[in-house]
Amino acid sequence: MKKILTLLGALSIFVTAATAQVSSDVAEKAFNIMEATEDVLAYHGDYSATVSLVVEKPGKPKENLQYKIFERTDAKLMTIVQLFPEADKGVGYLRNDDNIWSYDPISRKFTHTSIKEALGDSDIKLDDVEQSKQKWRNNYEVEAYEEGTLGKYPVHIITLKAKTSEPSYAKSKYYIRTDIALLLKEEDFSGSDRLMRTILLPKYSKVPAGYVSTQAIIRDELNKGEQTQQVISDLTFDTLPDKIFTKAYLEGLN
Repeated sequence: MKKILTLLGALSIFVTAATAQVSSDVAEKAFNIMEATEDVLAYHGDYSATVSLVVEKPGKPKENLQYKIFERTDAKLMTIVQLFPEADKGVGYLRNDDNIWSYDPISRKFTHTSIKEALGDSDIKLDDVEQSKQKWRNNYEVEAYEEGTLGKYPVHIITLKAKTSEPSYAKSKYYIRTDIALLLKEEDFSGSDRLMRTILLPKYSKVPAGYVSTQAIIRDELNKGEQTQQVISDLTFDTLPDKIFTKAYLEGLN
């Protein structure tokens, strides 16, 4: 009987630890850090950039993709136009608040889609390129917070669990520098805690408006050897015409 009670007691401790949530103070600190990762970036208001992707898959030649992205970060407006390869030129995506469409220039038709859709055959999701500090509190709850090191950098390690259907993954772990709130690494997990994807952000550049991640490496953890490298260039912060965020704009490009 004593052994049974001991086992039950141990089980009770395990269940309590497994279901325990972080305190409200820790959760608030974690959300403030996540929001700071958006604040230090250069993407405020309107911006445009060229996104170049190199997709690597075992047994296949490297695939090069290129997109032009336009975003108005304070209004949930985003337009993405594919520039390369030539066969897919003009393929587009349009976001207006929570409505997202993909555009096929051949059929000239729009299809309602999801923020979870991938860009071409890459490992990048549409929500990866969205810049919005409101997304953290709106879509996640804080599961864990700790401090550690990543390479030479002391980091905050924050685990967020999705509470809405908008995030592409059930849970994500973020490694953020403690001196400057720059995200260095992200790990994305399934609902069963299986590692699905890893994102590394080894290079940042400082511009007058803030920091820009000029290189990212996105690894598919389910298909070993499969990864996408992303490079950002031609970044501008000029006010964009309203017409860029319309279906007519995408239709008029072809």
